[in-house]
Amino acid sequence: MNDVVEKNKINNFEGLAKTIQETNTYFLNKAQQQVNTALTIRNWLIGFYIVEYEQNGNDRATYGTGLLKVLAKRLLEKGIKSLQERNLYLCRDFYQAYPQILQSVTAKLYIADFQLFEKLQTASAKLLLSEPDERISQVITHLSFSHFIELLKADAGPKRRFYEEQAIKNNWPVKELKRAIDSLLYERTGLSRDGISTLQAFKLATKELPEAVFRNTYLLEFLGLEDKAPFTESDLEERIITNLQQFLLELGRGFCFEHRQRRITFGNKHYRIDLVFYHRILKCHVLLDLKIGEFDHSDAGQMNMYLNYYKENESHNGDNPPVGIILCSGKNEALVKYATMGLPQQVFVSKYLVNLPSERELQKIVDEEKLK
Repeated sequence: MNDVVEKNKINNFEGLAKTIQETNTYFLNKAQQQVNTALTIRNWLIGFYIVEYEQNGNDRATYGTGLLKVLAKRLLEKGIKSLQERNLYLCRDFYQAYPQILQSVTAKLYIADFQLFEKLQTASAKLLLSEPDERISQVITHLSFSHFIELLKADAGPKRRFYEEQAIKNNWPVKELKRAIDSLLYERTGLSRDGISTLQAFKLATKELPEAVFRNTYLLEFLGLEDKAPFTESDLEERIITNLQQFLLELGRGFCFEHRQRRITFGNKHYRIDLVFYHRILKCHVLLDLKIGEFDHSDAGQMNMYLNYYKENESHNGDNPPVGIILCSGKNEALVKYATMGLPQQVFVSKYLVNLPSERELQKIVDEEKLK
């Protein structure tokens, strides 16, 4: 015990300043967490009151669909500037999406302290009296209302729970949660042959590792190819070029477009690389070969030839060896493994989807992957 006291003893001025700084930061964070939790519960209750009024208010027909606009104006007259019409809609949506908030220990304490029990309808009162839900307690204490605004964009059920768990586990700020949802991390995890590696790739996206940059599945529904069936490789390439900005966003950060149909020649025979990019983080060329059908072992050999050529003739001082992506409509994992094993250059085989699968289709893919 004396050793611990001696170790933490403040014996110089800088130690004093550092200790005060750490203490200040810790309790400011605690205070902010308390504020966030209180605001979340306040917004939930506002949503509850609105829904209750819409269902049971004696004069609700007077306001109809314009209720929240009129309510926001009346609250402003009462000096409440933060509850504008959009915020009231969010509060209502939040209550409807998370009725189980009342099962959190924190919410129970706040509501009991504010003596709100008698204002809650029977269904809500039953939730208040039910056993605490540990999961929802973690959600409400770890996430701010700004997090919930982003979570409302995700479909209810497994998808929203997935983002809740990942946000808590990884301590995501709101910006990171938004990025995960916008980049369809849930769908990619389900479509990947290894959901864990997909999550790791998301976390490592800023590191200089090709495995953390290239995805197992690319979602190209923005190309609008479903209205052009059957389509050719030329159609696919043309749509990509037309929608190049969205395609670059789908590829991920760091990709810079260089060439389309880059020609290389051996003797009198010409070959063309569909798309060429330079990756500013990996510091290497990325060669992309488009395939309408399923991956074939000959595709790997052709890509390896392209990479060898680029390494010898196009690389500059400071460049890392080029990397290849074969983008196809389907692939056999075993064939990919043996076709790319032992190649001197890195070749990634990725699948593209021109339509985002439905929740049922996605669940089927996930279940099938579990059986492998």
